[in-house]
Amino acid sequence: MKKLFLLTITCLFILAPGQVANAADTPDVYAGRMALYKNMEAALQIPWYYLAGADQYEHSLRAARRDLEPAKGFIGIHIEPSKWSGALNPDLNDVNPLTITFFDGLGQDGNGDGKADITNDTDRLYAFSKHLQAYGADEDNIRIGLWDYYKRDKAVSIIMGNAEIYKKYGRLDLHEKAFPVPVRTHYTYLNTWGSARGWGGRRIHEGTDIFADYSLPVRSTSYGIIEMKGWNKFGGWRIGIRDLNNTYHYFAHLSGFAKGLKVGQIVEPGQVIGGVGSTGYGPPGTSGKFPPHLHYGMYKDNGITEWSFDPYPYLKLWERKDLAKKK
Repeated sequence: MKKLFLLTITCLFILAPGQVANAADTPDVYAGRMALYKNMEAALQIPWYYLAGADQYEHSLRAARRDLEPAKGFIGIHIEPSKWSGALNPDLNDVNPLTITFFDGLGQDGNGDGKADITNDTDRLYAFSKHLQAYGADEDNIRIGLWDYYKRDKAVSIIMGNAEIYKKYGRLDLHEKAFPVPVRTHYTYLNTWGSARGWGGRRIHEGTDIFADYSLPVRSTSYGIIEMKGWNKFGGWRIGIRDLNNTYHYFAHLSGFAKGLKVGQIVEPGQVIGGVGSTGYGPPGTSGKFPPHLHYGMYKDNGITEWSFDPYPYLKLWERKDLAKKK
């Protein structure tokens, strides 16, 4: 079996929920990750963008959960010691590839040093890639391999979405953000996240309202995949976009959608997806029950559950950046 002889450089980085970018996600970090993905692709014929999609998904889990340590290297993929060494292996710290195989562990020696080291980026990525390779390298079998690994349909969907984005652009540095309406236009907003709402029952406001004129363009705030598009009795015409940090961006009360927009489509920061409206609070087509505005929400998935968080600080940051670009 062909082995990979790669030098793994250790770095420490943490991504906070909803964070635009991280200081440690430098060109060198992206280059290091891409080198690992490409070398694994050459060795095992697993397209690099599937590995990148899964790795980015796990980086997002590490950022959103306290029970997972931040990655100490380029690769975020986490494998439990019992899964690595084998469930019945008495030595959870086993690095011997032969005994790990005997106990049906996932651990592999990917860099050819004779050890299956769970702390080594190359070994860990190689073990994950070998798991996928056992099912096949085409899209359908990659999906099957991912489901067998994560046992969660949503994880598979998110990873495949990440992979499609990476495949389209051919690079990893895709964390640019944009303010959801054009800056230097007529709009206003305050921090209303968590405020009480009464229509349809007692609930809290899970977002920020940006009041503006009818049909002012509404733009994607990120690179991402459209997960949802259609009508909701609360949000009216609305769109949901999932980005590479596993943040779900929710745009509601739209006057309509950009022509040709569909579920599964890749979008970019600043791309027009619809217009400001006042739809919602009733059956399809209901409009005018409140002043026109965009309801913008952000949600984080941690591999177990999903919750909303306050988008206001991110909106202020993206607004400042977009204003600076216009000068």
